[in-house]
Amino acid sequence: MNAVFVTLVSVAFAVAGWRQVAWPGEGTAPMQALADAALAGAEAAVPLAIGLIGVMALFLGLMKVGEAGGLLAILARALGPLMRRLFPEVPPDHPAMGAMILNLSANMLGMGNAATPFGIRAMQELDRLNPRKGVATDAMALFLAINTAGVTLLPTKVIALRAASGSADAAGIVATTLFATAVSAVVAVAAARLLQRVRPASVADAATEAAPDEHHVPETPAPVGEAMPAIGAAYPVWVSALLVAGLLAAIPLMVLYGRAVSPWIIPGLIAGLLLFGWVRGVAVYEVFVEGARDGFTVAVRIIPYLVAILVAIGMLRGSGALDLLVGPVGGVTAAVGLPAEGLVMAVMRSLSGSGAYGLLAELLRDPAVGPDSYLGYLASTIYGSTETTFYVIAVYFGAVQIRRVRHALAAGLIADAAAVAAAVAVCSWLYG
Repeated sequence: MNAVFVTLVSVAFAVAGWRQVAWPGEGTAPMQALADAALAGAEAAVPLAIGLIGVMALFLGLMKVGEAGGLLAILARALGPLMRRLFPEVPPDHPAMGAMILNLSANMLGMGNAATPFGIRAMQELDRLNPRKGVATDAMALFLAINTAGVTLLPTKVIALRAASGSADAAGIVATTLFATAVSAVVAVAAARLLQRVRPASVADAATEAAPDEHHVPETPAPVGEAMPAIGAAYPVWVSALLVAGLLAAIPLMVLYGRAVSPWIIPGLIAGLLLFGWVRGVAVYEVFVEGARDGFTVAVRIIPYLVAILVAIGMLRGSGALDLLVGPVGGVTAAVGLPAEGLVMAVMRSLSGSGAYGLLAELLRDPAVGPDSYLGYLASTIYGSTETTFYVIAVYFGAVQIRRVRHALAAGLIADAAAVAAAVAVCSWLYG
């Protein structure tokens, strides 16, 4: 992230400086716009972190109830055979398995806010296995890559936005999103496995030992709650196969009834986890409060990382560098089904979730585009099948003070590119 952070800021400064020299003196000076964008990014970090406190408190509390009732152990044992193949470095009975499964499950249902606390918990548990604090392990990098390219069964936020924009088939992107995210997930795993061989952990460890950071605290930061209990032996393989088959069988139902189902998801999750804990004999209220208390600590811890990435992204946008990149490239990509507006969406999605959401809303409500046009389907699919890779890395790695991300960023961006290519292919076939 050191090179990425410096590159983004340097490019933004160079472009703004070049525009400042040629500035005719009308309107806002380019360097002033750059300064405003940097300050706006820094100011946005704190409200964003504060806004996460309530959501994190809610879902960390629910997760604590589920954990106390044994839900994480049940999920991890059910999907153990699959997870063991993906993460051979993680012991099959380690609590990180359950946290990762909850994170990926929340992403499948399009619940990004719910997935974030689960992902942070998974990263903290993975850091317990990390022999080199501050350096991402292979398992961490793979988890980040899968997370940013996770299979999405129900993109609830996009469906709601399309419905509000007057779409005749708001849930029509379920199939395209599922295809794009499935392709992206396969590419993410392959890229992470390949890149970890190119730059093995020993290289990063040697670099860390050669240049230690005197300000870095080597101990693992306090995790969210106490250590999760041991999960136990995995269920038979047929249980995992049955669960996967059930998810696949649910896809047609989601296509047909996506708008009716989506309002039930979060309330159902809240009620279901609390009732599960109560049936299992958990002191639901006390355990929920204990887990929710940690939401504040985690949100405060990630503020410095959010400031860094939001300032860099704000400067890149405020300098006009993003427009300079997209303009000429968009003319080329339009020939293969990715118009300039779709390219902007693809780039923005990796940088800023709120920026990409605002851009999607603007496109869907534009009478010249609309939600049911090719561009409307393409932009919706790109938003639903890709992730704010820089934000996820900043938050998840920031929660455990990882400074050397190794190949995690590259694998995530490769997965994003694969999702965009798959979205173009499937939307061109169905709606082109």
